[in-house]
Amino acid sequence: MSTLDGLDPEQQAAVLAPRGPVCVLAGAGTGKTRTITRRIAHLVTEGHVRGGQVLAVTFTARAAGEMRGRLRSLGLAESGNTVQAMTFHAAAMRQLRYFWPQAIGDTRWELLDNKFPVVSRAARRAGLDTSTETLRDLSSEIEWAKASLIGYEEYASAVAARRRETPQAPEKVAAVYEAYEEAKISHDGDRLLDFDDLLLMTTAILRENDGVAEEFRDRYRCFVVDEYQDVTPAQQGLLDAWLGARDDLTVVGDANQTIYTFTGASPKYLLDFTRRFPDAEMVRLERDYRSTPQVVGLANRAIGAARGRVAGTRLALVGQRPPGPDPEFAEYDDEPAEAAGVTARIKKLLAQGVPAAEIAILYRVNAQSQAHEDALTAAGIAYQVRGGEAFFQRAEIRQAMRAISSAAARDDLPEDADLVTLVRAVLVPLGLTDAEPTGTQARQRWESLRALVTLAEDLRTDVPDIDLAGLATELAARSQARQPPTVQGVTLSSLHAAKGLEWDAVFLVNVTDGSLPINQAINGADEDVEEERRLFYVGITRAREHLHISWALSRAEGGRKSRRRSRFLVDLVPDDSPASRIAEPVRQRKRPQCRVCGKQLLGKTASLLGRCESCPSNLDEDLFIALKEWRSEQAKEQKVPAFVVFSDNTLIAIAEQRPADVAALVAIPGIGAKKLDQYGEMLLGLVASTG
Repeated sequence: MSTLDGLDPEQQAAVLAPRGPVCVLAGAGTGKTRTITRRIAHLVTEGHVRGGQVLAVTFTARAAGEMRGRLRSLGLAESGNTVQAMTFHAAAMRQLRYFWPQAIGDTRWELLDNKFPVVSRAARRAGLDTSTETLRDLSSEIEWAKASLIGYEEYASAVAARRRETPQAPEKVAAVYEAYEEAKISHDGDRLLDFDDLLLMTTAILRENDGVAEEFRDRYRCFVVDEYQDVTPAQQGLLDAWLGARDDLTVVGDANQTIYTFTGASPKYLLDFTRRFPDAEMVRLERDYRSTPQVVGLANRAIGAARGRVAGTRLALVGQRPPGPDPEFAEYDDEPAEAAGVTARIKKLLAQGVPAAEIAILYRVNAQSQAHEDALTAAGIAYQVRGGEAFFQRAEIRQAMRAISSAAARDDLPEDADLVTLVRAVLVPLGLTDAEPTGTQARQRWESLRALVTLAEDLRTDVPDIDLAGLATELAARSQARQPPTVQGVTLSSLHAAKGLEWDAVFLVNVTDGSLPINQAINGADEDVEEERRLFYVGITRAREHLHISWALSRAEGGRKSRRRSRFLVDLVPDDSPASRIAEPVRQRKRPQCRVCGKQLLGKTASLLGRCESCPSNLDEDLFIALKEWRSEQAKEQKVPAFVVFSDNTLIAIAEQRPADVAALVAIPGIGAKKLDQYGEMLLGLVASTG
């Protein structure tokens, strides 16, 4: 097979480019992996370089594995002709283990694969708490600083110059950073090296030891870097040390997919490539083989609104697939309604033959998965969470459930205490605050706890007389039910974790200002918002055929409609789309009236029954008995208390009102979308059978 078989003219140009600096700007879905592996094969088969002299690096083990698989299929995994394809860190570790004795001597080093204990000691020295979230945020901040080649001495001034949000006061972070670095060196001079040190130490050895550099450069002559827009200063420093004065380098990237600057990544190396190498060959790949023209057109319009230097490199993608359905847009009153709407559309796709594994729900932050986990579970649709734990498996949620169970066991709680108020009181010591905290991990914990409060509000609506013990039982049952073996189901993923993946159908949810772009970006620099736009673009380009974009005007069911759709949707939603309407002003809800005397209803019980408690009841006793027996069977089958299925008051309301259709059934408070989907047909059947 020729290395040019099946390639389009631009891909062929990239493959055939002469040795030397080559920059391939490759848009989403344009076949960049196929192109660069074919380029490597061409260089080897034409005798420009031996396979063993090529080092190809990328950013994830998955991407490196895919590249190795492609190279093997091209015959580049044979003895003496094996191209090395690995991550930056894997390459640095291999080189460090080999060159350390020659460059450093007898001093030993050991890889620090868990930095938490060391960061914890450093945090205590600085007078900071050592909660898991604090340690994660401090660890991430140290990683960013080292990836950005910023030492602890200049950390405070560097974050001030960049207007970077820090998890603690910059001086405190710098103190932890300094103590952490000191703690990694023993009294005997032996060292603990973290993953960032692998890059920094290898770079230093190559720069400071001519013999090591000469041996390395004799071994590797040709370099290929994938996802070059995500290179950090530390990685670029290592690449420079590998190259020396040479220029046999091929880079591949798309600046408009730069979404990791918070980790230190910078598109400037890709943007400045032709300045550094004026004679570089530049190739643009713009034929999109992944998505339909409809999806590609929306992606182009979305990124077309970008501003700044990165936007100047945007690629005008051209869809190569046959036409498909237009992207859909939907606006919902609240997040539970959005989740229910998305699930309904997923059901239709499954009925049409789209495999569940080819469907994804993508969101900005992991805490937003909970409503969709609920909806999919209620519908009996299997799912798997990528890039984060399922809601009930998160450490903060498990801790919160233990705290709720402990509080429920107390005997000093007031009998008439509001459930949600009690839940908030229990969660405040765990990190639930009125204001959104700083720090990525602290903010994610806060989002999860806030979602738990919303869940309690929803349960109170479905079961008005539920107490704290009932909530604890319900949460335990949900947690247990959501630990099935790994299955091939609908994927739930954050947008960052979805990078590099693709599905037949993609649902982008929670596309509101404050979520995408996220609040801290809105409150930060213009470039922060532009990165959020690029994240939106990445989400769109994950879809092959079906794309559905939605947003909710409030978080909780029946909540105040204080949100608005994302600024990124301006000029994207068609005028004739149902979602193109502007949300109407929120009108004050009219209090329900008694169906017997017509007076306004006051109190939960009266609202649930649909009549004043003093007004006469027209209870159908046979139906009520049948409903209680049915509820008991359901509770035994699900292994939950009977009130979790329905409260007595809800059963009384059904037995009094005898709803004959879905509309009459959902008019009864306590029967929401989830209960309707789960029990609606059975309830209407019971009413009809006892008529």
